[in-house]
Amino acid sequence: MISSVHSIKSVERQYATGEEPVLVLCSDMYEYICKYARTSGTAYKLASELIGSLLAQSWGLNTPPTSFIEIRPGHWFKAGEHGILAFGSRRVDKVIDVNPTTIGGIKPSVNTLRNILDIALYDLWVANEDRNANNANLMYDIEQGSLISIDYGCIFNTAMYDYPMSQLTSTDTILASDLFQHIQKGYPVDKVSSKVVNQFYRNIARCKHVARKIAHEMPVQWGVTFDVVQTKLGQLFDNRWCESVLNNYKEFLAENIIK
Repeated sequence: MISSVHSIKSVERQYATGEEPVLVLCSDMYEYICKYARTSGTAYKLASELIGSLLAQSWGLNTPPTSFIEIRPGHWFKAGEHGILAFGSRRVDKVIDVNPTTIGGIKPSVNTLRNILDIALYDLWVANEDRNANNANLMYDIEQGSLISIDYGCIFNTAMYDYPMSQLTSTDTILASDLFQHIQKGYPVDKVSSKVVNQFYRNIARCKHVARKIAHEMPVQWGVTFDVVQTKLGQLFDNRWCESVLNNYKEFLAENIIK
């Protein structure tokens, strides 16, 4: 399901964000923004990045193509460092980062409305705690006029693999953001959200098909066992969980629609 490539030159830059990702040119001639294990131990956040990205693709979200990236010896910052297996998201051109200063540059449309409603429901389903009113974790494709979903390291309640998932609150979601208020103005939120709700279980069915393969994709180097992945994925498809997600989505949406 996911390809493997390797670096062909030294790391180009390191981003000053929480996970300190790096930009790398790889053997398929694409640049990737790469996340990697920053400490010893089990790489649960990398596992979440992989799972969240593959499920988002199956859900139908706009999200960058991904690969496993081997950052080869000599291409890393530290001399003598062995090859590092990273998770890479392909760098996308002609986009802007969505933040409070750029919201005005995002054109409201039925397309962007559908994008944000789909993303909000997906985030509730995977318990993504890192996309909310203060941190969009989105990019805006200027040419296509669409939102791109990124960053999945905080699904499963911030990569909590030892405990069952818990539901997000309304303020934990992108529906409580100024971005949603900006995008929904003048557009039929009820009509578009009904389509999103009606698609929910079909999206889950597609994700379930992919989920059967995900545990086999998990790199041994990350230390996340097959059984742990299978158990966590099983929680996503529990009927009571899915029903609660859908009910909360409808409630949170009602709270944040402009009357």
